[in-house]
Amino acid sequence: MSFSLHRRALLLGLLLAGGGAFAADGPPHSAPAATMTSPAQRPGHAAIASANFQATNAGLEVLSKGGNAFDAAIAVASTLSVVEPESSGIGGGFMALLHRAADGRDVFVDARETAPAAVDSKDYLNPDGSPNRDHSLNGPLSAGIPGEPAGLVWLAQHYGKLPLKASLAPAIRLARDGFTPDARLLGAIADRQKELQRWPASAAKFLPGGQPPAAGAVWRDPAQAHTLELLAEQGDQGFYHGETAAKLVKAVQAAGGRWSAADLAAYRVKERTPISLDYRGYKIVTAPPPSSGGVAIAEILNILSGFDLDKLDQAHRVHLVVEAMRRAFRDHNDYLGDPDFVKMPLDMLLSPYYADGLRQTILPDKATPSSMLPMSTARDPGMHTTHFSIIDADGNMASITSTVNYVLGSTFVAEGTGVLLNDEMDDFALVPDKPNVYGLLGSEANAPKPGKRMLSSMSPSFVIGKERTAVIGSPGGSTIITQVLEGILAFIDGEDAGAIAAHKRFHHQYMPDEIAVEQGVFDPATADALTKMGHTLKPREAWGFMNVVTWDHRSNKLEAASDPRRPSGLGKVQ
Repeated sequence: MSFSLHRRALLLGLLLAGGGAFAADGPPHSAPAATMTSPAQRPGHAAIASANFQATNAGLEVLSKGGNAFDAAIAVASTLSVVEPESSGIGGGFMALLHRAADGRDVFVDARETAPAAVDSKDYLNPDGSPNRDHSLNGPLSAGIPGEPAGLVWLAQHYGKLPLKASLAPAIRLARDGFTPDARLLGAIADRQKELQRWPASAAKFLPGGQPPAAGAVWRDPAQAHTLELLAEQGDQGFYHGETAAKLVKAVQAAGGRWSAADLAAYRVKERTPISLDYRGYKIVTAPPPSSGGVAIAEILNILSGFDLDKLDQAHRVHLVVEAMRRAFRDHNDYLGDPDFVKMPLDMLLSPYYADGLRQTILPDKATPSSMLPMSTARDPGMHTTHFSIIDADGNMASITSTVNYVLGSTFVAEGTGVLLNDEMDDFALVPDKPNVYGLLGSEANAPKPGKRMLSSMSPSFVIGKERTAVIGSPGGSTIITQVLEGILAFIDGEDAGAIAAHKRFHHQYMPDEIAVEQGVFDPATADALTKMGHTLKPREAWGFMNVVTWDHRSNKLEAASDPRRPSGLGKVQ
C-alpha cells in the first residue's frame, strides 16, 4: 500500500472509531472492578512518601497525635510550602485523590488555581503580537488565585480528625524557628536569582544579604509562619479575607497584577467524581478534569487492554505503549479543560469502544508518524511540582499532587505575607494559536476566562487489587501522565514500592514526535529495534520525583518509597 493510501486508511479508521464511540447506548466510563480482600481490613500502621524528609516527618508527627491520613496530608503539604517552595506552596494549588476507609468513598478534591476576573489576554502579548513570556512566567500577572489554603481547610473540615491548627503546627514551627535548606532549594534560588531580585519581598525572603542562603545555614520565614497562623486560627477567613487578603491584593496590584479582593473571596474548592476503570483485574482510580492526566491514563490503559503485553519482548511492548500514549495525548490536547466551563466528550474518550477503534490503527511493528493522525494542538503544563502518598492505620488513603508551576513559581512574594505566588497562568492557552514557553500550542478549551481553572497534568491515582493496593503520583509536567502510567503498569506486574519509584522512564506526547528516554531505560538491542520500527529516541534528563506507598493485603505490609533521583525525599512506615 502506498504511503498516501495508508494514511487515508488510517484516518478513515480513526473517523469510524470516533463516530462509533459517540453512541448513546455505550457503557459508562466508570467500570466495575476489583475490590480489596475485605472492606473491613485495615493495615494497623501507616506509611508516607514525600519529596522531603521534613514533610514526611511532619505527617508522621500528626498521625502520632491521633490524626488520620487527611490530617497528615495537611501537615505534609504545608511543610512542603516552607521547605520546598521551589515546587509547591500556599501560593499555589493542589489536586487530591482521597479514599475514606469508613465507607469506601473515593473523592477528588480540586484546589487548582483560578484566573482573576480581570484576566486579559492582551497582557500576555508583545507589541508585535508574539507571546510575552515574561508576563506569563514571572511576576504577579503570571499568578492565578491560590487554591491550596482553601484546600487545606477543606481537608480538615470534611475529612480530618484534628483541628486545622494541630495539622499546621509542624509547618508553622519550621517557618518560625528555621530549617536547613537542601541543595535543591539552594540551587533553585541561585538559578532564579535574577528574577527574585526584581521584587523586594522576594529578595528579602530568598536572598538575605543579597545572596542565596549559605549551605548549612538555618533559614527562617517568619512572614509565612504568621500567614499560616492566621490560616490555622481563622480557616478560609484567615487567607481569603482580612489581613492576608489585603496584603496579597495590595502587593499584586502595586506590581501590575490584576487580582482583586473579590477574586480571593470568591475562591471555592470543588469536589469531583474521580475517573474509575478496570485494567487486568485492578481498579484504577484517577484524576478527572481539570486534570488532563486521568483521562489520558484511562484512554491508554483501555487501548492496552486489548494486547497481551506479558507475551511481548521489551521493544514490542514499548512500541504498543508509545502508540497508545501518542493517541491519548492527541485527544487530550484538543478536548480537555475546566469542566465548569468546557463541555468535554468524556463518554467518548473513556469508552472501551473508542479504544477498540484506536487500537485497530496501531501497526504491530511500525511507528505511526504523529503527522498521520488528525492534527491537534499540544500543551505541556508546568514542570515543577511535588507529590506525596499516604496510607494510614485505618486504610484511609491520600494521593496529592501540589504545584506552583515552574521553579519558584512566579518568583513574586507578596510583601508582608511570605507567600510565593504561582505562575499557573502560563498553563492556560493565553494567546490563541501562539506557542507557550515550550513552543507548543494550546486549544480554545483551555483559554483563560474569569474564575476558570487552567488545565493540569497532575495525576494522583490509586491502584486497587484483591491482593495489593498502591497510592501513586509524580511531578514532571506532561511526563506526569506517562510516569504514573508506567508506575501503574509496574505495580500490576508485581514490582514493589522502591522499584516503582526508581523505574527508568520513557515518554511520548504526540508532539514532538519522539520518545523522550531516561539514560539506561532501554538496552542497545531494544533501542535499535524501536529505531527500526520508525521511532525517534531523544535523551531527556529532567524527570519527576515519584512517591509511592503500597499495601499488601495478604501480609498487611505497607511499603513507602521516594524517588531515588531526589536524595532529600523520604518514604517512611510508622
